[in-house]
Amino acid sequence: MVTVIFANGEFADGPAVREALDAADFVIAADGGAEHALRAGMKVALVIGDMDSISSPTLEKLANSYVEIQKFPPEKNETDLELALLEAARRDLSAIRVIGALGDRLDQTLANIYLLGLPQLVGRDARLVSGKQTMWLISAGDHVIMGRPGDTISLIPMGGAVSGVVTSGLKYPLNNETLQFGPARGISNVIEHESPRITVASGLLMVVHTIGRA
Repeated sequence: MVTVIFANGEFADGPAVREALDAADFVIAADGGAEHALRAGMKVALVIGDMDSISSPTLEKLANSYVEIQKFPPEKNETDLELALLEAARRDLSAIRVIGALGDRLDQTLANIYLLGLPQLVGRDARLVSGKQTMWLISAGDHVIMGRPGDTISLIPMGGAVSGVVTSGLKYPLNNETLQFGPARGISNVIEHESPRITVASGLLMVVHTIGRA
């Protein structure tokens, strides 16, 4: 079951977004993300947030359609997207795709990326999707990347160094290397073979998969 969460950032359409929408079984809108969801022709099951960015007509339309609405006060510790992700975890939804998490506010964009590190999302397949790109976090273990030859893969350390990085099926292999926070060592690799693999010994790595050349 794939859950799509619409945030209130930039809706950048593209092939990765279309793949997520086509796979959607359950749709959550984080406040004004409901506007994106409706324009995309999606059936919203839940709207959550402080309702400061959704229009009154849209909110009324959804309420009249018996959509579940969870309203929170504006003075809260969590962002609307954080509330949506926590609710998805509370419902034990495992495959989560977030659309509209990026935009022209750098602080909000970075915060939304960091939300993938929520403890409640550990063990869940949570990813941000925008245009032709998908990003997610991987930790220690062996991971298979579902992509096609010619796609671009970037590996970015999060929260410090990531050690013991080994890749196969990529143009520029990494052989038990450490990716340090700062240098752009893992940027713009290219898939050469189907189902490339990434092994991590320790640390947290952000994977950015771009369909085709970035």
